[in-house]
Amino acid sequence: MPTVAFHTLGCKVNHYETEAIWQLFQSAGYNKTDYENKSDVYVINTCTVTNTGDKKSRQVIRRAIRKNPDAVVCVTGCYAQTSPAEVMAIPGVDIVVGTQDRHKLISYIEEFRGSREPINGVGNIMKAREYEELDVPSFTDRTRASLKIQEGCNNFCTFCIIPWARGLLRSRKPEDVLQQAKQLVEAGYKEIVLTGIHTGGYGEDMKDCSLADLLTELEKVPGLKRIRISSIEASQITDEVIAVIDQSEKIVRHLHVPLQAGADSVLKRMRRKYSTGFYKERVNRLKKALPGLAVTSDVIVGFPGETEEEFKETYDFIREIGFSELHVFPYSKRTGTPAARMDNQVDDEIKNKRVHQLIELSNQQAKEYASMYEGDILEMIPEEPDKDKSDLLIGYTDNYMKVKVPLDQRLIGEIVKVKIEQAGYPYNIGSFVEVVKEEEREVVMEK
Repeated sequence: MPTVAFHTLGCKVNHYETEAIWQLFQSAGYNKTDYENKSDVYVINTCTVTNTGDKKSRQVIRRAIRKNPDAVVCVTGCYAQTSPAEVMAIPGVDIVVGTQDRHKLISYIEEFRGSREPINGVGNIMKAREYEELDVPSFTDRTRASLKIQEGCNNFCTFCIIPWARGLLRSRKPEDVLQQAKQLVEAGYKEIVLTGIHTGGYGEDMKDCSLADLLTELEKVPGLKRIRISSIEASQITDEVIAVIDQSEKIVRHLHVPLQAGADSVLKRMRRKYSTGFYKERVNRLKKALPGLAVTSDVIVGFPGETEEEFKETYDFIREIGFSELHVFPYSKRTGTPAARMDNQVDDEIKNKRVHQLIELSNQQAKEYASMYEGDILEMIPEEPDKDKSDLLIGYTDNYMKVKVPLDQRLIGEIVKVKIEQAGYPYNIGSFVEVVKEEEREVVMEK
C-alpha cells in the first residue's frame, strides 16, 4: 500500500483539516506513516498568520523533499493560499492546494504521476461562498473531538492576514454539523470543541440559523456530555447566546473571548468591533449565567503606536476582568496588512518588557482562579499520561483547569470526578473520587 505522511503547522482548524485530508487518503487505500519516515506522499498543511509561519512552512516543505526526493510533495493550507507562486518556486514541490478544493488532492496526485508536471490548484478564495464539507468521523489521537462549524472571516482587523487566506465567512449547514456531532459521539467522544476561523460568527451568513440556534440543537444530541466553544468574539456574544448558555447543561464553564487590547484607542487602530466597556459588560453577564466561568483571552502587546499610557490601560483592564489564563503575543508585522505599514512601530525591547509584565499578571490571575477550587470536586476527562510519571493522567476540568491525577490509563476519555488537592498553575494536583456513570450524571456542578 502507498504511504502518506502529514505535517501540520498553525491552529486547531489546520489540525482538524489534516484529519479530514487523512480520511480522504485512507479511503483511497493509503497507510499513514510518521513525517520523519520515508513516505510516498507528503502533505504539509501550512500556516501564514505571521511572517515566521511562512518561514517555518518553507523549512518543513524542504525537509520532506530531502527525506524522499522521489515522493509526491503536496502543500496546502493558508501559506499555500496566500503565496502559491512562492510555494511552487521551491524545487521539489509537486502539488499546491489552498484552503479549499482539498478533496481534489487524490486526483491531482494521480494526474501528477502521469504527467510529472507540477500542479497549482489554488483558486480565488475571495470568491468562495460555500462551506467546503470535509468529514472527520473520528480523530487519531484526541480525547476531545473538534467540530468545525464555519470557515473564513469578514472582520479585516488591521493586523490580520487571515481573511485573505481563508476568504469570507461561510457557515456549515446545521444538519451537517449535527450529523457529524452524532458521528463523534458514536465514535466514543464525550466532549466536542466547536471550532472555526471565526467560530462565533456562525450563522451570520444564513437567514434561518444563528449560533444560539445551533447550540440549542447540539444540546439535544444524545450521549454528548460537553460542548466547548473554542473562541467567541465579544461582539458575537448576543443576548440569545447568553440565554442558551444559561439554560444549557452541556456547555462548559469556559469561554475564550479574544481581547487583543484593553485600551479603546488601540482597539480602534486594530479595527476591532467592540469597546472595552462593551467587552466588560458581556463578560460580566456571562459570569452571571455560568457561575465560576473561566474566561481565557488573547492579547497583542506593542501594537503600532501603543503608548505607555495605553499599555497601562490594557494592564489595568485585564486586572479588572480577572482572566483564568492569557495568551500574550508581542505584535509582529505581517506583510500585506495595514498595521505593518503604520507609523510608530514599537521598539522590540519595550515590547518584550510589556509582554513579561502581562505574562506575570496572567500567571497570578491563573493561580487566583485555580485557588477558588482548592478542596472542590470537579469533573475532568483524562487525556494523556504525564510525561515524567506515567501513573499520573493529565486532563481538563469543565472550567479548563489542567489537573494531574493518579489514575488507571483505562480511564482516558472517560468523565471522572476529582478533588482538587493542590491548586496551582499551569497544573493542579487532584485525587480520584469516582467515575461518572452515564445514567446518574448530574447537571454541571454548582460552584
